[in-house]
Amino acid sequence: MRFSLLSLIRQSFAHNTGWPEQWRSPEPKPSYDAIIIGGGGHGLATAYYMAAEHGMRNIAVVEKGWIGGGNTGRNTTIIRSNYLWEESEALYGHAMTLWQDLSQVLNYNVMYSPRGVMMLAHNIHDVQVFKRHVHANRLAGTDNEWLTPEQAKAFCPILNISKDIRYPVIGASLQRRGGTARHDAVAWGYARAASALGVDILQNCEVTAITRDASGAVAGIETTRGTIATKRIGVVAAGNTSHVMSMAGVRLPLESYPLQALVSEPVKPVMPCVVMSNTIHAYMSQSDKGELVIGAGTDAYISYSQTGGLHIATHTLDAICEMFPNVRRLRMLRNWGGIVDVTPDRSPIIGKTPVPGLFLNCGWGTGGFKATPGSGHVFAHQVATGEPHPINAPFSLDRFRTGRLIDEAAAAAVAH
Repeated sequence: MRFSLLSLIRQSFAHNTGWPEQWRSPEPKPSYDAIIIGGGGHGLATAYYMAAEHGMRNIAVVEKGWIGGGNTGRNTTIIRSNYLWEESEALYGHAMTLWQDLSQVLNYNVMYSPRGVMMLAHNIHDVQVFKRHVHANRLAGTDNEWLTPEQAKAFCPILNISKDIRYPVIGASLQRRGGTARHDAVAWGYARAASALGVDILQNCEVTAITRDASGAVAGIETTRGTIATKRIGVVAAGNTSHVMSMAGVRLPLESYPLQALVSEPVKPVMPCVVMSNTIHAYMSQSDKGELVIGAGTDAYISYSQTGGLHIATHTLDAICEMFPNVRRLRMLRNWGGIVDVTPDRSPIIGKTPVPGLFLNCGWGTGGFKATPGSGHVFAHQVATGEPHPINAPFSLDRFRTGRLIDEAAAAAVAH
C-alpha cells in the first residue's frame, strides 16, 4: 500500500486498522541469486537498488538481529559531503544528491532536513585545514564556505564565541546543504521498498559460515535458520565485517572501535543547525522531538563493545557545555555506543575481494550514515554486474597494496 493523502484519510476512518506490515517476513529459500549480509541502511539500500535498477528480484538480506538494530539505529543522523579528495567528494556528493528526493523515491518520509553543518576552527591548524577543504570543495562544485566567529554565531545563536574559554572559536566552515535525516526511517523505507520489489528480508538469521566450492568461489552461507545457496554475496556488516570476512578466509585492514552518543531531555527549538568540533571531539544537533543529540569521538581502544568508556562521554559533555553554555542544566536521558570499522586512510572499501563472488562494503568509520543512499547505489552496481561503478572504483581493497590511498583523516576526525 502506497502512502498518500487519500490512504491516510481512509485509514483514519478505519481507526488505522488496515495498514499492512511494512515488509514481508518470509522463510529463507534454499537458494538466491544474491545475498546481502547486513540489514542496516547500506545493506538494505544495496538490495533495493539491485532490484529497482538491475532487475534482480531473487535476493535476500540476511540480518542477525532486527532491521536497523546495528549502527543504523545507533548513529547521530548527520549528512554532509564536505570531504577533501575528489574521490570522496564524488562518493558523498552522489549520496547528497540521492538524499534530496529519497522520501519521494521510497514513498516513505525519511525526514531529510538540510539545516546546515558547521565545523568549528579553534586554532591556526584548524583554519588552514578547513580553508583547504572549502577551496577544494568549491573547485569540485561542492558547496562549502568560510565564516568568521561572528557569522558562525549568527548562524547558530547559542554558540559561545567568547575569547576566555579553553578552545575559542576563531572561524568555521559551513555546508548549507548538510543536515540530518531520521535513521530508523531510512532503514524502514529501504526495507519496505525492497520487500515490495520481491527482496526477502530475513531477520534473526545470523551467518555462521561462508561456504566455497572446489574452485574457491562462494557457494552459499550457513545460518541459524539453515543453509542457503548463492553464487554472489555482498558483505555490509559495519563493525562486525572482520568477523564475517574471516569466515571466508579474508583478512582486512580494519580496526573496530566503540563510538558513543547521548541525547538530552527534549526542549523547545534552540539548535538550528549541526555544529561539529574536531579539535575537542564533540558535535551537537537537535532532533525533531526536541532532544539535543550529542556525539563524541571514537574510544581510544579497539573493541566490539557497544558500551564505551564513561570518561569519553564525560569529556564530550564538558566540551559541549563550554561551547553551548545555555545547555548546562539539561539532563541527559540516555547514552549508547556503536561499533565502527576504521581503515588506515579513513575511507571506505567498496569492491571485489580475492574470493570470486564475494563483494565487500565496509570501513566507513564514523561517517557511514551520510553515505547510505550513495553507498547502496554504487555497491548494487558492483554486486549485480561484478564490476565497479566509476564512483566506487577508487575505493577498492587493492589500494592498500598499490598505495593509492584516499586519506580523509582530517575530514573524518570526529565525523558523522
